[in-house]
Amino acid sequence: MRKFLLRGFASALVLSSVLASCSSDDSSSSPEEPSENVISKFIVSGAVSDANYVLTTDNLDAGTISAVNNGLVTESGTYWIFWKDQYLYRLAYNQGNAGISSSYFLDNSGNVVERPYTYEIKRFTSYGLYNDYIITTATGDLGTEYADTNGFLPKGLNISYLNVNSQTLDINTKPILAENYLGNGEFVTLAGLAQSNNKIFAGVVPMGLSQYGVKADNGKYVKYPELVKTESGGTNSGSYVEGELQWTQYPNQAWVAIYSDQTLTDPKIITTDKISYPAGRFKSQYYQTTWAAGNGDIYVFSPSYAKTMANPLQQTTKPAGVVRIKAGTEEFDSSYYVDLEALTGGKSFLRCWPISGDYFLMLMYDKSLTETGFVANQLAVFNASNKTLNYVSGIPSADIIAGFGNTPYAENNKAYIAISTTDGNQPAVYEINAATATANKGVTVEVETVSGVGKLTSVSK
Repeated sequence: MRKFLLRGFASALVLSSVLASCSSDDSSSSPEEPSENVISKFIVSGAVSDANYVLTTDNLDAGTISAVNNGLVTESGTYWIFWKDQYLYRLAYNQGNAGISSSYFLDNSGNVVERPYTYEIKRFTSYGLYNDYIITTATGDLGTEYADTNGFLPKGLNISYLNVNSQTLDINTKPILAENYLGNGEFVTLAGLAQSNNKIFAGVVPMGLSQYGVKADNGKYVKYPELVKTESGGTNSGSYVEGELQWTQYPNQAWVAIYSDQTLTDPKIITTDKISYPAGRFKSQYYQTTWAAGNGDIYVFSPSYAKTMANPLQQTTKPAGVVRIKAGTEEFDSSYYVDLEALTGGKSFLRCWPISGDYFLMLMYDKSLTETGFVANQLAVFNASNKTLNYVSGIPSADIIAGFGNTPYAENNKAYIAISTTDGNQPAVYEINAATATANKGVTVEVETVSGVGKLTSVSK
């Protein structure tokens, strides 16, 4: 792997709502060591016009906070990731190109401080945590030396490893082939990484056949020749080129890759036909829907997004659902399955996050994926053991919700998530009781948008 460090400089954050290296030798730039007194602060990220802030507060349950004499100004970021309660990472996506990312911690005075280094992370479509690493992944073309006889390039997995303790960035230089990853010829991308029993579990999304895959083995992997593109077209994440077969030919199957370590090599692939592929989708982003419960069980959620495909051959007939991998095993639990649409009147979800135990917070669509104009503007709590799903009461009505924060925070069987509305009121953090699926309005944030909520405890750096 190739290692990079970039000299640190003042950083910031652009906040988004969901509806949708050279080390410094200057010791004077290092923050002061914390005292023996441990300080904890809740963190709320927010934006006002072009100014972006990481704000601190002593509680999330009530009151008002603003950027006046509070917090740290930061640069733009796509995701805000808390590594335990020690570090906050700002990952920059930068429209598919490499972006400058940075990290922060809480000093012994309760102030958010930027760490000495920044990082240039390549394009990524998903991310996850494993031991000391924040790992980002994406799929892209390999080099020309891997081209086939037609000059077509195979797809490979591009992986970045942020080591939170050493403040280094590693990028895989040994190619990891994404072609024929599942044995059906299609190339894949990953949707998040979940750690359990020191293994990594990743939802695998089949993406169809690249030009390379269409020609492989004299076309043996082309199940539906009529799906092969005869011209180039589309835009942004939906663009395609002549000679490829865009989107999967296997919408009624789900795969999970199990890795032994952060290199993401030599996976064990397991599959089930109970659900479609496990990933929430918004444009080019693939949201993690494979998560570990408190006891180490892995729950694999599928929104059945393939219902939205234009061609019936690529539409899934599977409802949004959940399957399980029991802790310590590497197979799907044949006795476990939940039809989520049976619990919601046919509705699906965009994203989900673990709260605690076997409770999960779900960001729900307001309509079926087979309808037009569906919007993710509702919340629900799913109890994996009881196989129940309850919509959250006590949040603003769906018709005035403008968006939700990208990063919820959970503790004491409660989830905290920011909600913005269109009624002229300022964003607020809502406390959701997992057991009762009821919400209370917490701290109001005097900004225009709020992205994430979390907690930092003072650390020595």
